[in-house]
Amino acid sequence: MTQRGSAVVEFALVVPLVLALVLGLVEVALVARTQMEVVNAAREGAREAAASPDPSDAVRASRAALGESGSSARVSVRRPDTVGRLAEVQVTLPYRVAAAFLGGVVVEITAKAVMRVER
Repeated sequence: MTQRGSAVVEFALVVPLVLALVLGLVEVALVARTQMEVVNAAREGAREAAASPDPSDAVRASRAALGESGSSARVSVRRPDTVGRLAEVQVTLPYRVAAAFLGGVVVEITAKAVMRVER
């Protein structure tokens, strides 16, 4: 085997590994971005729950913070009537990991935020 031929074989063996590594890094970055979006949505919902006695306002704020994917999010709100107590909002968003390969695996990304009730 010539040196040129062995270089082609080595290249053919290494390229799939490098490509899988790059795609894995991209997927991790996308999951991290989605996690930050879910945390932000929970904060927005908690902020609204602290200011408004109607839990549907907090749900609406959380879903609006998620944009297009907000319709598939599950939002739970616990808000006491007593001023100074903690209002809690939990947001869960299904996310398809590795969607390009074999249809992907669905994981749930969850975040919880609490704020003191103001009114």
